[in-house]
Amino acid sequence: MADQKTPHDLPDVSGLSVAVLGGTGDQGRGLARRLAMAGTEVIIGSRSAERAQAAAEGLGTGLAVRGADNEAAARAADVVIVAVPWEGHRALLASLEDALADKIVVDCVNPLGFDEKGPYALPVEEGSAAQQAEAVLPRSRVTAAFHHVSAVVLLDPEVDEVDLDVLVLGDDREATGIVRALAARISGVRGIYGGRLRNAHQVEALTANIIAVNRRYKAHAGLRVTDI
Repeated sequence: MADQKTPHDLPDVSGLSVAVLGGTGDQGRGLARRLAMAGTEVIIGSRSAERAQAAAEGLGTGLAVRGADNEAAARAADVVIVAVPWEGHRALLASLEDALADKIVVDCVNPLGFDEKGPYALPVEEGSAAQQAEAVLPRSRVTAAFHHVSAVVLLDPEVDEVDLDVLVLGDDREATGIVRALAARISGVRGIYGGRLRNAHQVEALTANIIAVNRRYKAHAGLRVTDI
């Protein structure tokens, strides 16, 4: 009998390359590291090609990771993960509209603010960071995923399996399937379809709650979806 807890109907993504824009930050480096550990060819993107290459080399030897400036990384990859700070999100994507045409774009940016009460979700004119990406990149296949993955866990050499599910949202079913499959290449992770792109706001905003959990319990919490 098939294991009902294992996602099914995932495409073969072993031959795809992935670029991580903003890949010199902790989350970007962590995703690059885990995908490369799974055998995926990864290109770290940054405003500085030299800084990107240094980040790639810093992930260790034996991994198929290299660095490039953001535009070169975007053009070279099959799938592009956007892991840049919210403040520069729109401007960067607008500058790469041509380079990202026809690409699967995975937005994992969380528009959050912080004050004396802690983190909170910021309003976004388009509804969410992912919907902003969709508006700025009309020729791209925009999805949303990887919002709740702890960078500390991704970068920890003592963690062999990452214990969480990744919610993948989007209107292009083929694209969401590919992103689910990429997520599932990370040991311990399942990629779970989470709905249409218009529902990305609450997924992005939930990051504020997870940060609050982590602060209260001194943890690096993730999410698991039950009964699938």
